[in-house]
Amino acid sequence: MAEQDEQQRTVTIDGTQYNLADLSQNARQQLMNLRAADGEIQRLERQLALARTARQAYARALQQELPEQ
Repeated sequence: MAEQDEQQRTVTIDGTQYNLADLSQNARQQLMNLRAADGEIQRLERQLALARTARQAYARALQQELPEQ
């Protein structure tokens, strides 16, 4: 059953669809690496969004603490 599932699973790369079973072991490893890198990029983008939001809050708080001129 697992073999059949792998033969039916496909991946699309640059607009071309490939059966995972037809890819070399190295190609499957590179695909896993690519997916891991994409996941890390998404995690870092979320972390950056949080840091930017915090920075904006700190800037607003600082503005409220500055003496008026």
